[in-house]
Amino acid sequence: MKFRYKSIIAIALLTAGGLWSCNSDFLDVTPPSEIAGDQVWTDGALSEAFVTGIYQGLQQGGFSEQMLASLTDEAVFTHTGRNINTVNEGSLSPSNLGWVDDTYGWSPMYIRIRATNIAITNLAKATFTNTTLKDRLMGEAYFLRAYYYQQLVRYYGSVPLIKKVYDLNEDYAVPRNTFDECVKSIVSDADSAALLLDGKAAVKGRATKVAALALKSRVLLYAASDLHDIPTAKAKSTVISGFSNPEFLGYVSGDRKARWTAAQAAAKATIDAGNGGYKLNLTAPASAADGKINYMSIAMAGASGDKSLDPSASSEIIFGRYFTSSLSEGARQTGLNNGPNGYHNWAGNTPIGLLVDDYEMMDGTPFSWTNPTEKANPYVNRDPRFYATVMYDGANWKPRNKISGNVDPANQIQTGAYDLLDDKGALFNRKGLDTRSSTIEDWNGSRTGYYMRKFIDPNPDLVDNTDRQNIPWPFFRFTEAVFNYIEASIELGQDAEALSWLNKIRFRAGMPAIKATGTALRDAYRHERRIEMAYEEQRYHDARRWMIAPTTLGRPLQYISVIGKFKAGKSMKEPYHYDTTVYDYTYTPVEEKSHENRTWVDKMYFRPFSRDEINRNAKLMQNPGYDK
Repeated sequence: MKFRYKSIIAIALLTAGGLWSCNSDFLDVTPPSEIAGDQVWTDGALSEAFVTGIYQGLQQGGFSEQMLASLTDEAVFTHTGRNINTVNEGSLSPSNLGWVDDTYGWSPMYIRIRATNIAITNLAKATFTNTTLKDRLMGEAYFLRAYYYQQLVRYYGSVPLIKKVYDLNEDYAVPRNTFDECVKSIVSDADSAALLLDGKAAVKGRATKVAALALKSRVLLYAASDLHDIPTAKAKSTVISGFSNPEFLGYVSGDRKARWTAAQAAAKATIDAGNGGYKLNLTAPASAADGKINYMSIAMAGASGDKSLDPSASSEIIFGRYFTSSLSEGARQTGLNNGPNGYHNWAGNTPIGLLVDDYEMMDGTPFSWTNPTEKANPYVNRDPRFYATVMYDGANWKPRNKISGNVDPANQIQTGAYDLLDDKGALFNRKGLDTRSSTIEDWNGSRTGYYMRKFIDPNPDLVDNTDRQNIPWPFFRFTEAVFNYIEASIELGQDAEALSWLNKIRFRAGMPAIKATGTALRDAYRHERRIEMAYEEQRYHDARRWMIAPTTLGRPLQYISVIGKFKAGKSMKEPYHYDTTVYDYTYTPVEEKSHENRTWVDKMYFRPFSRDEINRNAKLMQNPGYDK
């Protein structure tokens, strides 16, 4: 294991790029470039600046150009040569890790963990007199250490637990702790954080008691899941079954019901300590229009200038990343990274048909391409969350003329190919403005026929190509804790309790109540979690911990082909707009393997340790499936 930290604490390094997640309430300090370590802990402001810097390990949250959604059956990354296909095609190895984001990369996480160890060690003997501040900073440091270890464990399985500050000449060869030890350590740190942060004033972007409880809830839910119950995991995976040290991956024995009980209690503690979330008190479904607005409002969390949205939905976020003008511009480019190329954006992480098809009809029945009515109108009468998550052919969007001229007065997404008449009355077929054959930009277009809408600010005055949005990223939101409670309740056979909470989430979205028990209820819950938490870095982990990845993440990509042909006696000249009175539209799902030939191999349940890391630390045992 390799640590890179100076004995002189470089505050400037930790706070580079501005304060990472804050508003005007967040302490804004500009310390000297380097301060001797023993001086930092004599001054409350400097100590706070040091802890503030540790938050930098959260990086851009889910708003990186490459999103975790594109390692799942939610999305595909449009651009080639970025190593995402290395992961999705199952060819990753210790010498070829594929795409690794800094939010779970081995070295970045341990650098931040070392910083938390420095903070915890020195805050315990700090000489500044503000004990309230000291306790808060200690609580934040415990939370951050727990969070970073949680990141490592949910990607790699167990890891070496380092809770001291190594000197330069010490032996860094450290074996992996067991999975059980890692979970207990994370939970202990979360408990310490919750205790120290209890009663402290909440500041946006900083850890709170409820954030610590939410982290504990997630960790215990994962720990109770199939992937980490080794008898269950062995029965489902020959790779895991053949691994000589399964204690690194999960529990080799013990009372699984007790683990679900602990997960349920942790989730309920989070719910009870929280503020109730957003509109989870409805006793009947919201209207379809209100369901869409509710979901959009949650995603925008009060940070959009769109006046149709409800800013009080910010109550959903338990712990998030908030933006200020001092934050690097790259962290606020979600619209540019993912928006339509016909708006001069980059179409990065585009939804695939596998996600789109999973949105139910408004009556709660599954969508089906074999239903003639639904096939002819696939984007009509769907779950309101679909319209708040996905841009599809014909969907209304922002004014295009702000950046592309008056080529689309209707301001609609165009991902199909349409009949048109030229000035001489001759028929021709034109590809839409948001395709890879666009007349605006013939690159950066969606391959799937869809675009991401969720988390892109719908404010019509904001031009994604040039402006930067300030939408926060939800590391933890209230609904996740509710889902955790529902899942644990189902696994404990408490169907009525689970169903009551599950329908609260559906009512807020405008969807009808579910009536199910047993296995059917578990399936309904998993479907609901997939839809509600789309693009929130949940699906990658859920599919693995439920061990359904072979039949979900490993499926071939599915795109949509949209063709618009004139109805008899009808015609249109430029500019084109979506019009069912003029066109007969046909929609054809297309399976595609040339861009990414997705597959699933069981070694992908856990990421490999790099060859360099294994060479540096001879005691670090590799994960199963990566030894050849």
